[in-house]
Amino acid sequence: MPEPENPNQNNSPVRSRFTSIFRGSLRWIERGLAGFGAMVAIYWLTMDVSVVLSPSMQPTLKGTNPDNGDRVITEKVSRWYRTPRRWEVITFITDSGEKRMKRVAGLPGESIQMLRNGELLIDGQPVECPESLDLKYLRFGNLIEGKPVPCGDGYYVLGDDLKDSDDSRFNGPVPSHRIMGRAWLIVWPMSRVGWVH
Repeated sequence: MPEPENPNQNNSPVRSRFTSIFRGSLRWIERGLAGFGAMVAIYWLTMDVSVVLSPSMQPTLKGTNPDNGDRVITEKVSRWYRTPRRWEVITFITDSGEKRMKRVAGLPGESIQMLRNGELLIDGQPVECPESLDLKYLRFGNLIEGKPVPCGDGYYVLGDDLKDSDDSRFNGPVPSHRIMGRAWLIVWPMSRVGWVH
């Protein structure tokens, strides 16, 4: 008596081709997910994109809401091998968990004060702002009495537009562990694309 014919026997080439395509597709998906995961990890470790929501850093950074705010890339790499420098714009996290961008005026271990004429002193010595910035700081908050304010282990930061800047004059120096990195590049809107000075 002859053996019954296997109904799947004739489909084996089709099935093996389907299996091969399926396995190949799974490999491509797996590689794509791994590549995407690697890109996310690299982004998370090396940069951050923020939207400027306050006019406190005008004219360097502009914006008042998510629709018109500059999109700024903060690079985190330089923090691995050096500390923030005076007059750089840094991105940091406030006590309430908000991201802010301000300009470094005082460094750890220094003291900062302001005379009546608006002149900024570091450790009792006048310090000049770079001419390209044209900054005019006002005596408010902890600078109002003209006494030296110690930076301690933190960074004394100020906004470029002193009419509207919630900075170290009111909140004290920014601790090093709260600093994310250096505000580096404006990427949007197109009319504002360029390095953060």
